[in-house]
Amino acid sequence: MPRDWLDDDHTGARIAHHRKLAGLTQRGLAQRIPYSYSLLHQVEAGHKNASPDLVSAVAKALHVDVTALTGQPYMTELQQDKLAGLIRPIREALDLYDLGADPALAPRGVEQLMVAAEELCSQVRATQLNKAAAALPLVIAELTTAAHRTPSTELWRALASAYRTAHDITVKLGFYDLSGIALDRMDWAAQRASDPVLSAVRQYMRALVYFREGEHTIGLRLIATGLAVLHQAPQSIESLAVAGQLHLGATVIAARAQDEDTVGKHLAHAREVAERTGEQGRVHWLSFGPTNVCAHEMSANVEMHEYGRAVENAANIHLLDSWATSRRAHFYVDRGRAEMETGRHDAALASLLQARRVAPQQTRYHSGARETIKALVRARRKTPDTLDSLASWIGR
Repeated sequence: MPRDWLDDDHTGARIAHHRKLAGLTQRGLAQRIPYSYSLLHQVEAGHKNASPDLVSAVAKALHVDVTALTGQPYMTELQQDKLAGLIRPIREALDLYDLGADPALAPRGVEQLMVAAEELCSQVRATQLNKAAAALPLVIAELTTAAHRTPSTELWRALASAYRTAHDITVKLGFYDLSGIALDRMDWAAQRASDPVLSAVRQYMRALVYFREGEHTIGLRLIATGLAVLHQAPQSIESLAVAGQLHLGATVIAARAQDEDTVGKHLAHAREVAERTGEQGRVHWLSFGPTNVCAHEMSANVEMHEYGRAVENAANIHLLDSWATSRRAHFYVDRGRAEMETGRHDAALASLLQARRVAPQQTRYHSGARETIKALVRARRKTPDTLDSLASWIGR
């Protein structure tokens, strides 16, 4: 594996580039973020890992998008995986929403379209991104035409589901501008479905956008709005599970803000809800229950740099067979980061290999996984063949 990629193609180098464009010294930037000059210096030099919380803080301070610092989307890998060419049709399908019915299109029946929307969701949960991305534009086009011709709650819900799928695909591949458009379209369809639970799910997804960008206050406000919207819906297992997931979203947002009190408050609320719902594997494309509460607690440990506690908590989590592949892979990536940060390099490598095994495309385009792989390479003078292979696989 070429050894010079750490010197000129990493997040730290991009931070240095944008810092200089802003006319700031390292000390000047360090004064604007909650991290030390020493850490920033090491990150820019490629000697320390650029953690997601540091990247979001720098992006906010420099007024740039997080993707400008992480290098997303990773176009070379997207082209290799034949995914780059699938993005434009998705973008075009998202622009059909206000054009009415397409006179040249004969959509499938309502039941068939609902099944198609669910199948797309299942494919994303199984991290079959190629398959879902290829099928998505036609499903959106058919649902848009069908909903305009014969409006019904079922069709608007199915269209909202398809827009959520568009969001999931574009986020995983690093097209964050497009993912924002997809969420706007999801809200447009949810309003026509008159479904407050759907609207609350959309607020949860918006909050995660601001979590990534380091806008913690806005993210927590969106969570509060989502919880308020749920009061318009009759209480059910579905509404309770979405409420619990909103609390879990607030947990990781507050953890990245290093707000321990808010983390504890929302985690306690989520636990209370989980005792009432039990394990729910598929509520509006979410998995909620006691296991997911434990997994989010571990993720919060990671965000708060409590890596030892995260490793301990991860050891007590037994993933459910019903868990979506995408969620399972995310758990392995978080665990791998905690293991890497505590010097458990072999365990971290094993976690990342598990993530790749269960969800290869998602792991390849996961910025956290890529940074952890780079950190493992930096930590070893001589890397094992498996780590060399993993680093080459992410295009480095």
